[in-house]
Amino acid sequence: MTSAIRTFGNRPCALTVCRGCCCGDARKNPGTDHAGQLRRMHEAAAASSGRLVVRTSDCLGPCGQANVVVVQPSTEGRRRGGRAAWVGWALDDDSTDEILAWVAAGGPGIAKPPATLELQFIPAPVETRTVKRR
Repeated sequence: MTSAIRTFGNRPCALTVCRGCCCGDARKNPGTDHAGQLRRMHEAAAASSGRLVVRTSDCLGPCGQANVVVVQPSTEGRRRGGRAAWVGWALDDDSTDEILAWVAAGGPGIAKPPATLELQFIPAPVETRTVKRR
């Protein structure tokens, strides 16, 4: 007998790093090593044995809180109630260290984030839609 439950595999924890108009912009945040931050995240993903993926986004929205990184839970983290965490002002090595330590420990739903990183959590932007009236 086959299972009625369809699985889509175990997705790893994912970092989506904004690199749009403001995030990653040396003119807006000149003291930040934007390329170095992204390189460190890619190196951590390469060393994670598939437990972490990193991708970039053109613009995630909250430009006033650049650099923005979204930490998305793994399949197991989501099963345990984890949801995406939006981190704003991720501009220094300490922020990058804390994000990478959190995902190495399992990320949302599995490990508690560092308290100082929680202070950088921001709400996900809400998409505004125009309703067409007839």
